[in-house]
Amino acid sequence: MTYANPVASSPLKDDPQPVHSHRLRSGFTTGACAAAAARAATRALITGQPVEAIAVDLPARRGVVFPIHRCDVHAGQATCSVIKDAGDDPDVTHGAEIVATVEWNEMPGITLRGGKGVGIVTRPGLELEVGEPAINPAPRRMITQAVTAELGTNAKGVTVTISVPQGEQLAVQTLNPRLGILGGISILGTNGIVRPYSQTAYRATIHLALKVAAANGAPCVVLSTGARSEAWARAHYPHLPELSFIEVGDHIGYALRQTDRLGIFHVVIAGMVGKLSKVAQGRWQTHVNQGGVDLDFMASLAAQLGADEDLVARCRTANTARHVQVLLRRAHIAGLEERIAQLAAEHAAGYVHAVTRIEVLVFDIRGDLVGYAEVTR
Repeated sequence: MTYANPVASSPLKDDPQPVHSHRLRSGFTTGACAAAAARAATRALITGQPVEAIAVDLPARRGVVFPIHRCDVHAGQATCSVIKDAGDDPDVTHGAEIVATVEWNEMPGITLRGGKGVGIVTRPGLELEVGEPAINPAPRRMITQAVTAELGTNAKGVTVTISVPQGEQLAVQTLNPRLGILGGISILGTNGIVRPYSQTAYRATIHLALKVAAANGAPCVVLSTGARSEAWARAHYPHLPELSFIEVGDHIGYALRQTDRLGIFHVVIAGMVGKLSKVAQGRWQTHVNQGGVDLDFMASLAAQLGADEDLVARCRTANTARHVQVLLRRAHIAGLEERIAQLAAEHAAGYVHAVTRIEVLVFDIRGDLVGYAEVTR
């Protein structure tokens, strides 16, 4: 799954991921497509004939057949491409052309390069050295194995160049600029398969973003529950570098634990009342599938703030957390968001060990900061 930038690739909303009633179709990673294109180009180079389809063994599946979109053969060089099919995953690289050019090299072995549209690593903290093309280790192995299978005992070596014609434009919709990967997308994928709406992939993206922030000395990280919350938090902390802002969605607990492990000492949590009311209860996975807003809890907060029995009852039967906000505002009862912020900060502080400062920002639907709390130790 591509490191999608939620701010750029999704509408400005804090909604949970959609719930699907049908079985979602898996797809293939950019790494798998690059390996297929590279094997096809190697075969075309050896035989001098264009290739229409190629089978590749992936870590997760053997003998996967990829149709070849384009195959050009010239003296000493062949170029083949595969159109990436991400299945039902909302991947920004779905439909992108992944191109491999293979040419003879007098040096034995396989030399792998990044071409147009493949990003270059410019910051530490990733799996690759600064200055390297953003072709991750697992795709490198897939490409090398695929090309080796075609070369056989051929004494000559080859140079393999992976490129993505629209990569530079696509990269704007990913986290790459924030991670310091410039000029294009990354060639990714651990096992070659894209799982639609994969929570594992989302968590891996969060971990990577936190790792880069830590490696580059970010003074703090801002964990937002959605795109709107991140945009509002950016306005609140204009002095922070871009890599400090990380959209974690429903994975607040996971992100907090990672900050602990990476030695990040200052954490800001930014969101709206619905999700942060869950954090205020110590609920660390805030997706609706794990339970909705606890209206009994919201009603108890209303009672603590001075709401009468009738208003407390109406809060208990409210439609949403936002509805509770409206009910209390109409009754001129203030302090709900401040109380949620304080409880969330206290629970977060108790959930981690190394973090020494936690701030919580609660925004309303207009983006106004309506609740704030800080815990230091």
